[in-house]
Amino acid sequence: MHWLDLSVLVVYFICLLAVGFYFSKSHTSEDDYFLGGRDIKSWHVGLSVVATDVGGGFSIGLGGLGFTIGLSGSWMLFTGLIGAWMSAVFLIPKIKKLETHKKFSTFNDVVGHYYGGKVAMIATFITLIGYLGFTSSQLLAGAKLTHATFPEITLMQALWGMGVITILYTAFGGLKAVIYTDTVQWLILICGLCFVGIPMAYMKLGGWEAISSALPSTHLSFTEVTGSQILDWALTIVPIWFIGLTLYQRIYACRTEADAKKAWYLAGLLEWPIMAFMGTALGVMGRAAFEMNVFEGIGYPAGSSIDSEIALPLLLTQTLGVGFLGLMMAAYFSAILSTADSCLMASSGSLVADVLSLFKIKRFDAVRLSQFATFFLGMIALLLSTFFTNVLGLMLLSYGVMVSGLFVPIMGGLFLKKLYPVQGFLSVVAGGGTYLILASMDYPSPIHWGIGASLIGFGIGSLLPKKIIS
Repeated sequence: MHWLDLSVLVVYFICLLAVGFYFSKSHTSEDDYFLGGRDIKSWHVGLSVVATDVGGGFSIGLGGLGFTIGLSGSWMLFTGLIGAWMSAVFLIPKIKKLETHKKFSTFNDVVGHYYGGKVAMIATFITLIGYLGFTSSQLLAGAKLTHATFPEITLMQALWGMGVITILYTAFGGLKAVIYTDTVQWLILICGLCFVGIPMAYMKLGGWEAISSALPSTHLSFTEVTGSQILDWALTIVPIWFIGLTLYQRIYACRTEADAKKAWYLAGLLEWPIMAFMGTALGVMGRAAFEMNVFEGIGYPAGSSIDSEIALPLLLTQTLGVGFLGLMMAAYFSAILSTADSCLMASSGSLVADVLSLFKIKRFDAVRLSQFATFFLGMIALLLSTFFTNVLGLMLLSYGVMVSGLFVPIMGGLFLKKLYPVQGFLSVVAGGGTYLILASMDYPSPIHWGIGASLIGFGIGSLLPKKIIS
């Protein structure tokens, strides 16, 4: 690794830590630490939302999809646009009104409002597990990117280095640090892809004719994806816009309902077509480079076995010059950290507000307790990430368990007038439990069965005596 590339990355990480320590001095309450004082501008929130949602998992994962199935992989993030705009229309008006009157601070405050405290505690457990898994997937994405780009750094070394930096600046800085760094990080990613990664790889590989002739013919098509696959993506990704802890945190952080809607519309457009096509395009070029034997000198000749998710960083190491590689790595690290920090912040916010508040801990002040909770959960996520190898798979597993258990109850809350705790309880347990059992058995499309079981549980709950769970 050239000293210039290393210098770029070192400066980038030092700046992140500096931002975290800077904001650590400005927190006066839990509200300030977890919600940015409920006074953050819409464009900051919009960029933070897309940075969080797309992040490293989708950035690296989209590269893997582009490598495997080509430009058709871009349809995955089309479901993100649909989810963002649907939640702007149906979710934000109701949630913002509730938050204004009741000063909600977490997603589980909403669950408790509709179904009571016992169901909210179950939802807290599911969301904490889900977001810890999601945080882990982002740390794993960063580690795989680092290891593939700089083989002299082992996967475990990269994982611990990435994890410690993320945990420290998130724990100290709170939501303000997360959102403001997300804004900068997303801009770094877009500029890196548009002005460095894509054009330099395109020229290095010989332009359109050389790239297209090296690819399987289906890779430049937008129709090489099945309806079942699109349905799986839609059922996994669209509902997360209605139950994501990070998203509720940002709705609460906006000044007004109008600001929140603007942020969500902006996020949808940035996801698709912008990020969708840039991510898959680099994956497609990674496949072309592989077929052209560009990776032969580093142990991956054409026709050999290769992890689709490392083809993108390998492409960058073989096509970018000194200095540019450091810039591009900083761009991808920015995507990864912008999701990891947001998921970690959402998890710790739920732990402090929904769990630790029950114990009325008075030994620590609110801000110090919040920082400790963030650090503690971050270390758990880091340890969890050492047990997995596939970024997109871990990310979709985390999505799936939350969507299966929580989507139906939240939709019931939004559109039905009379709700009872037993409905929420049966829906959450049946949906989340079914998904976990089927996913552990590698059963195809467990998300379909999970949501179906949740819906059945909700329906059965409406027929039972209403005071079974109070």
